Amino acid sequence: MGPANDVTTPTWGVSRVLVHVAIGLAAGILSGMFGVGGGTVIVPLLVLLLGYPQRLATGTSLAAIVPTATVGVISYGVSGDVGWVQALILAAGAVIGAQVGSWLLPRVPVRALQFGFAAFLVAVIVSLFFIIPTRGEPFELTWWAVLGLVGLGLVTGVLSGLLGVGGGIVVVPALMLLFGTSDLIARGTSLLMMIPTAVSGTIGNIRRGNVSLLGAAIVGLSACTTTALGAWIAKSIDPFTGNVVFAVFLAFIGGQLVWRAARRRSK
Repeated sequence: MGPANDVTTPTWGVSRVLVHVAIGLAAGILSGMFGVGGGTVIVPLLVLLLGYPQRLATGTSLAAIVPTATVGVISYGVSGDVGWVQALILAAGAVIGAQVGSWLLPRVPVRALQFGFAAFLVAVIVSLFFIIPTRGEPFELTWWAVLGLVGLGLVTGVLSGLLGVGGGIVVVPALMLLFGTSDLIARGTSLLMMIPTAVSGTIGNIRRGNVSLLGAAIVGLSACTTTALGAWIAKSIDPFTGNVVFAVFLAFIGGQLVWRAARRRSK
């Protein structure tokens, strides 16, 4: 017998499959364009459109991110826009930070953190209009950069464990604004960083029954068909336009956080 919250039941039909496909297509575009996993779209849509319980939606989204991010890394890697060693350093820090964030979750006021992170996103959005990344510059790995990447990975992991936000929301703007990397390298590196973290999290979620394997497969494979298109769009537009589009996306994420915080207060 499967877990109580599993949605892989006789409710599956053509319409349900098509909704999963549509969600995957949208997530793939966003993943390729912005270097994010797509969970900020997958999770709410699984909940709102398909009636997934929150934990099952989160676990299913994380599993779907694995193939999606892999295609994204390949798409950016062929043009040399991935910091391979840098991504592994970020991933190591994020894995540790996620454990710290999970431990802190019952001990800190999450609502205050949500508002605080939303304010951070506002600051990032404003800065994106003034700091335009230069493409073609290598991502040099100095000792200071290594220390900075470890710290960034830790912060990213903590926020992920506390707020459930994807790493790309923090890593992409931080790499551009703090490390001076190209917007394309920031996105490719972010996608690579997500893979080991998503694999580790998916294994744990499968053991706890928090993944719909069929749903994750449909969403993930559908996303793979549009991730390369998203990466192509990101490479086709100039850096300033890319910043503007990314700013709009961050504003959407910030709005989600404020809405969740407001709902938390009303309960």
